[in-house]
Amino acid sequence: MAKKLPIAVLISGTGRTLKNLIDRIEAGKLDVEIRLVVSSSKSAPGLQYAEQNRIPVAVVQSSEFVGKQEFSAAVFDACRKAQVEYVAMAGYLKLLEIPEDFDNKVLNIHPSLLPKFGGEGFYGRRVHHAVLAAEPKETKSGATVHFVNNVYDDGPRIMQMEVEVKEDDTIESLSDRVLQEAEFELYPIVLQAFAEGRVKKNAKGEYYVENAK
Repeated sequence: MAKKLPIAVLISGTGRTLKNLIDRIEAGKLDVEIRLVVSSSKSAPGLQYAEQNRIPVAVVQSSEFVGKQEFSAAVFDACRKAQVEYVAMAGYLKLLEIPEDFDNKVLNIHPSLLPKFGGEGFYGRRVHHAVLAAEPKETKSGATVHFVNNVYDDGPRIMQMEVEVKEDDTIESLSDRVLQEAEFELYPIVLQAFAEGRVKKNAKGEYYVENAK
């Protein structure tokens, strides 16, 4: 049995990804311990899932700090105090400065097949709108788990999962399919791989999940 990987989860909104991870843990399908939930807003609806499951919470709002450096330091100080090994962004909308001790320790899941439809301003509905508006038409979308660096959606990719883009898709239908069929499945797979030491790097320096299921 894999060890319980201690992580912090960063949220900004609904917390649907956080709830999915909690549900997988409770079902015995994910060997992760969420030691801390960090929210960028005290009114984020997703905080309810932390409270319901007695997970410690830190609310770190950028408006309370002079700049990004101080704000980022406060986020990672909270993660250090919780003694987490990895940080999983889950609908977290703030750009952080990643400190050296968390290099390749911060993960994010993005609702497209990066490098397509990523970067500053590409989040939530905007991503799916761009996919549907693209010419030539996109036949595939999906989700990407990647390491986080100091540029939006720029860090090394670890694993992707595809979904079909259908002729009659709307932003809502594509968003829901990507969430349910890609994001909710992919993040637990990657986190479990970290817990089991199965995230590797090939000769080209690219990351991959060994024996991905």
